[in-house]
Amino acid sequence: MFLLLIIGCSLFAGLSTYFLNNRLNLGAVIASSLMSILGGFLSYMPLSEVLREALPLVIMGASFVGMASEKIAGSYRLITLSSVFFGILFYCTGIFFEGFGGSLGTTAAIAFCSSLGFQELFLKERF
Repeated sequence: MFLLLIIGCSLFAGLSTYFLNNRLNLGAVIASSLMSILGGFLSYMPLSEVLREALPLVIMGASFVGMASEKIAGSYRLITLSSVFFGILFYCTGIFFEGFGGSLGTTAAIAFCSSLGFQELFLKERF
């Protein structure tokens, strides 16, 4: 159940950031910042301590995935796949990447690059 919640929050944050960045033309930094602020409010919700600590991190990290430009990502399907990968990686690694230039950014970069690689290797047409 916890994994599904992480993936759901990751999808919401990644897709919302991509929308704010590319459709509303707010820019990548402002779009990610807005999602991170929204995620920060979860710290004050009446949730379990584990969720109050993990979900804001998931939302902030997945917003890094959504910072991709439309020229590179091309579609919502690639951001969707990247967000799901990010949620799974976050769930599996925990704090493994701590100290590698920021664990959330590292995990988001791995998720996005994996999605691009998956697209190039296994799909004949772009997302």
